[in-house]
Amino acid sequence: MYKILTLNQISKKGLNRLSTNNFELAENTSSPDAILLRSHKLQGDDIAPTVKAIGRAGAGTNNIPVSICTERGIPVFNSPGANANAVKELVIGGLALGSRGILDGISYVNSLSHMTDAGEMAKLLEKEKKRFKGNELAGRTLGVVGLGAIGSMIANAALNLGMDVIGFDPALSVDAAWRLPSAVQKMENIKSLFARADYITLHLPVLEETRGLVNLDLLDNCKPGCCLLNFAREEIVSIDAVLAALDKGKLRQFITDFPVPSLIGREDVILMPHIGASTDEAEENCAVMAADQISDFLLNGNIKNSVNFPNLQLERSGCCRLAVVNHNVPKMLGSILSILADANINIIDMLNKSRDDIAYSLIDLGEDVSSELITKIELLDGVINVRVIH
Repeated sequence: MYKILTLNQISKKGLNRLSTNNFELAENTSSPDAILLRSHKLQGDDIAPTVKAIGRAGAGTNNIPVSICTERGIPVFNSPGANANAVKELVIGGLALGSRGILDGISYVNSLSHMTDAGEMAKLLEKEKKRFKGNELAGRTLGVVGLGAIGSMIANAALNLGMDVIGFDPALSVDAAWRLPSAVQKMENIKSLFARADYITLHLPVLEETRGLVNLDLLDNCKPGCCLLNFAREEIVSIDAVLAALDKGKLRQFITDFPVPSLIGREDVILMPHIGASTDEAEENCAVMAADQISDFLLNGNIKNSVNFPNLQLERSGCCRLAVVNHNVPKMLGSILSILADANINIIDMLNKSRDDIAYSLIDLGEDVSSELITKIELLDGVINVRVIH
């Protein structure tokens, strides 16, 4: 029985994926086998020695000390794409708000609560509505920075709205490229995208190379009157640079899901309270994906959607399975297999993959193994941990 520590309100639809035959859920346990969370800020000291995996019911993992987990041989899973539709719909809403005087118009109508004559109100609104005139999205150019699950969905939706779409992603995967509509024009660099787009939407993770990516130098390339949307991560954008660009007229408007005090009260800024993935459906989808990944890892050793381990999945065969995590150095796999060969243990099937400094192996054996043999493998220089999965 595996113990799963939940550190946030995880959707019941996700928790129900963890069969009571194999898993015990707890909101407080000192020796969990895995941790399932959403936005809880996890510190290294919070991760018990028994923890074998951490699942994030969401895309970002900046609330998890991933480097510490990697050092300890703990895969960290996330839920990429599970909340993509929720974010896509909000971004489309943001584009509409950025093109028309919707919010100002609503505010104006609500200011007329003193009027009692419907006819007089209709005449007044007919006279004043030109104050809230905007532009249509059709025919405008949308620049999408980051063409993963969310970015590709937004690109497709914008095309359906009649927009021209240009995109930039320096790390575009093969899977993402297949998802991307052929009508999206790929840009060679981000400066060119900023120079051409009427609207720019950001969909990048927080990495060393993306932190503060949107700075004063990049915004100086903006097409005058450009509208910038950030529904990705706060850290990607320099707020001081955005404020300067707004004041200079380089940016016409900034729409973001990450409010900070210096942005509040500006007429050229629209702020939302970090609600990009806040739908019942998105929370359920993320919880289901995270729970399934944790389950498959604990029961079978398989890895999918880990941010620090290689993807590796192997059909079960044999009597038992070894899951070995080691530093990615030469001759490690040979040393492990030599120990098994010396003990006359037959290997039925195996798979080995690496990612950066970590290597991970699944080895299906024809018979059970002793604790002494496992200890021999654990004592190899470079081995981080070994699990026996029956």
